[in-house]
Amino acid sequence: MGFAEIVGHQRQLETLRSAMANARLHHAYLFLGLEGVGKRMIAMALAKAIHCLESDQDYCGRCVNCARIMDGNHPDVRLIEPLTDKKEISIQQIRELQRELNYRSFSGKRKIVIVDPATLLNSSAQNALLKTLEEPPVDSLIILIAPNAGGLLPTLRSRCLRLSFAPLPGAQVAAFLQSKHRIQADDAKSLAAISMGSIGAAANLDKDELIEKRRIWSGMLISLKMRDYRAAIIAAEALAGNRDEALQFLKWAETWYRDLLVYSMTQTPDDLVNLDMLAQIADQSAESSLDRMLSAKGQIAGAAMGIQRNLNRRMVLEKFLFGVVRGR
Repeated sequence: MGFAEIVGHQRQLETLRSAMANARLHHAYLFLGLEGVGKRMIAMALAKAIHCLESDQDYCGRCVNCARIMDGNHPDVRLIEPLTDKKEISIQQIRELQRELNYRSFSGKRKIVIVDPATLLNSSAQNALLKTLEEPPVDSLIILIAPNAGGLLPTLRSRCLRLSFAPLPGAQVAAFLQSKHRIQADDAKSLAAISMGSIGAAANLDKDELIEKRRIWSGMLISLKMRDYRAAIIAAEALAGNRDEALQFLKWAETWYRDLLVYSMTQTPDDLVNLDMLAQIADQSAESSLDRMLSAKGQIAGAAMGIQRNLNRRMVLEKFLFGVVRGR
């Protein structure tokens, strides 16, 4: 067990371990990167290393503190996420957290808070948390986790030390799937490509189910001709029924438009994510202008953010798809 078992992100790990060894950990961090790439795992690993009873500046994964952190019941390590049946992190949760941080730690070590995803902090909660970041309680450590910084107040971001986590190389993800999940080499390579460097996403993908979904989704996008707003409305209605599937569609759509751009520039299948859909990619890239592909890809993050923040899914998807059929 320990940091050595974490796949990738060695530069970020070295930054954190060096700060811990020199007693120079910042009071607040902002971990940014693709969902499933390992941000929460590294935040939890840091918490375990701080509190581990058996390892110095690392964690054993076996002692009572490591076990309690893993189970979510260590008194000095708190994970903040939306409550059951809630879609945002509320100001009440932050006020409760502030009260807890003012108490002495049970262990005598740092009190650690992990907020994931921080983009679901509503505006009141962000403003309340800002006060804590401006005047951090003694021996506190707050880690905000987010896919991007767009949904966070600039003043909140400025109080945190930012660490960015890039997608992992496909070969690294595939090797992990083969060794840890006993997935055959060809399937592991395919899942690694589709996951865009996210081990968490790759491990949770059902290849057969995803192939069928991609067939449906690609058909929708290919059918969207210029100025065909009716087709965009029909597609939005079909996609809006389930929040998680809508987000999954947008995540995949980003790989689709990326592949169109890559193929239009290179005319080779090298580095395509959806390699098994080469024929459709070649046809669609030939029919689409560069501006249209760039515009569609550029709008995806905003659409995903809108759905994550619980805006009306159909309207968010319509806005995105209208942009696709307008070509801008």
